Amino acid sequence: MHPGACLYVLATPIGNLADISLRGLHLLQLADTLACEDTRHSQSLLRQYGVDKPGGSWLAVHQHNEASAAEQVILRLQQGQRVVYLSDAGTPGISDPGARLVALVQQAGLRVMPLPGASSITTLMSSSGCTGDDGFVFIGFLPSKATERQRHLQLMALEPRAQVFLEAPHRIEAVARDLQLLGERTVTVGRELTKQFEEIASMPAQALSAWLDASPQRGKGEFALVLHPLAQQHDGMAEAHRVLDLLLAELPVKTAVKLAADISGAPRNALYALALQKKPATEP
Repeated sequence: MHPGACLYVLATPIGNLADISLRGLHLLQLADTLACEDTRHSQSLLRQYGVDKPGGSWLAVHQHNEASAAEQVILRLQQGQRVVYLSDAGTPGISDPGARLVALVQQAGLRVMPLPGASSITTLMSSSGCTGDDGFVFIGFLPSKATERQRHLQLMALEPRAQVFLEAPHRIEAVARDLQLLGERTVTVGRELTKQFEEIASMPAQALSAWLDASPQRGKGEFALVLHPLAQQHDGMAEAHRVLDLLLAELPVKTAVKLAADISGAPRNALYALALQKKPATEP
């Protein structure tokens, strides 16, 4: 059921400790090596479950040493060990380290087995009310620089599907201000998911700043957000993309954007950001 010479990718709780799986607890007991993002954090987590591992069982594998530490993981796997990798919270390799480790282990011809569990992405999607009929896009964290973030949001405005992204407390107010350009498009915000002070609320994107300002506590904690789909505008957005492509082939960027916006009704700023991805603006 749980053979040796295998890397187990284990999802850990994002807040509520009771969200660990029974299978996860079993594997923590069986593990020969625990590879983790932060050994001190993971040691504290395991103590909550009454699991104690000797010092030689621990191996730090984080974003700064993932490639080099993978060599140690592979060596232990080749010795027949069960190696469990866990990030600080949630599912490794999604918005946390782990993907590079998994890729290198697979390249070495060794087995990888996932142990599913908590993820802020699926947690928020399941409570957002998005139908998910057309799937959703996971964005990760938005760029930290304001100009890059605003350009990214302009491109997101043209994406008709739901989009999930994460944000840190020290940037959430700036992100909320930038989201105002999306107007009435619905956003669901999840703050401190599964924790004591969890909040989940849906509102027009332009109202997020006011929601944060309504309580001093709302600017604290970790955030996940869903930008809801443009369910009734798929055809219009597809047409805007098609028109823009045709015009860019014959016209300067600014002229093509203006005409595409006039023809399709799509936001000019968003079309301009998209045009710059397709054809750098070399003319005024």
